[in-house]
Amino acid sequence: MEPKRIIVGVAGGIAAYKAATVVRQLTEAGHSVRVIPTESALRFVGAATFEALSGNPVHTGVWDDVHEVPHVRLGQEADLVVVAPATADLLARAVTGRADDLLTATLLTARCPVLLAPAMHTEMWFHPATVDNVATLRRRGAVVLEPASGRLTGADTGAGRLPEAEDITTFAQLLLARTDALPYDLAGVKALVTAGGTREPIDPVRFIGNRSSGKQGYAVARVMAQRGAEVTLIAGNTAGLIDPAGVEVVHIGSAAQLKDAVSKHAPDAHVLVMAAAVADFRPVTQATSKIKKGPESQGEPVIELTRTDDVLTGAVRARADGQLPNMRAIVGFAAETGDANGDVLFHARAKLARKGCDLLVVNAVGENRAFEVDNNDGWLLAADGTESALEHGPKTLMASRIADAIASFLGSGKG
Repeated sequence: MEPKRIIVGVAGGIAAYKAATVVRQLTEAGHSVRVIPTESALRFVGAATFEALSGNPVHTGVWDDVHEVPHVRLGQEADLVVVAPATADLLARAVTGRADDLLTATLLTARCPVLLAPAMHTEMWFHPATVDNVATLRRRGAVVLEPASGRLTGADTGAGRLPEAEDITTFAQLLLARTDALPYDLAGVKALVTAGGTREPIDPVRFIGNRSSGKQGYAVARVMAQRGAEVTLIAGNTAGLIDPAGVEVVHIGSAAQLKDAVSKHAPDAHVLVMAAAVADFRPVTQATSKIKKGPESQGEPVIELTRTDDVLTGAVRARADGQLPNMRAIVGFAAETGDANGDVLFHARAKLARKGCDLLVVNAVGENRAFEVDNNDGWLLAADGTESALEHGPKTLMASRIADAIASFLGSGKG
């Protein structure tokens, strides 16, 4: 991505120390970062830290470098403004249009995307005043992330924890990559997303698996949650990915466990996104002890395989049979390669017809493509015959385009 000018605002909360990682990650990505803390923030992290990480001077008031008019110029010239943490006080001041320090003045003059990452105690997050302030900021076009749940200050736990730096910088990069705003358009939608590869045990040591990292499914869950959906994520092998903020995560191992989890959660869902890479086969029997290699005279071991249940087809069938009355959209994924019979899209179109889902996300797989990488591209096929290309970029960008398609499908009355 071409380097951009990013303002990182830091409000006065205990989570201010995490802003240092946000600044470092954005700087290492090649962007020009200017940190604007509040006076309260500097009680938690000194200006020298932010200056060292960003390579730019740090000021809090509108009276520094007056000849450069920073309270107007910084906002006007920025490509993105990120505030992390955004305290309840900062959100309230942003809503009322206060401009009594450099950060709020910058927010008032910025015409670029604004990303706010809240951090506060649970009671403050759910207070009607904060709820109204967040709704107002979202209505005005700002992206206000859902906070994570977990340990707060002292012994308190609950919603209101600052999302991890990786979450914040991921959405920062997404807002820079998109040419339009990230809407808050999935409020009230219950989404069930699957991600990662399944592992089918051979013995206590070995398994049949695949190369899926779970990154694309996690990106879909992360984006849909931040667009307002109530998301449950069923995660297989995901190589230690950080669970997305604001998402209920259910961890599973095998295809059978994934099927059971989908069967349990699908009846309440409006949308099912089957991004998991489910094994097509599993061993007929699982050895209770490790299969020994043994001498060559014993011959080669034989592992008999049987097909696993097709979870996606089962969900489509269950909806047709009236077992999923709330389900309005089912999205499948296809990782394909071309062969002598046809190219990637040929096989993908056949799979869409065979599976019967509403939308199918198609990836061409191969060396450094689709699996175990941070970027992706492909196509989106719809049951009505429409097809569109998904541009190359971060997997979160593809996830946002998939969410666009889901929102459009739900809004069109098809779902």
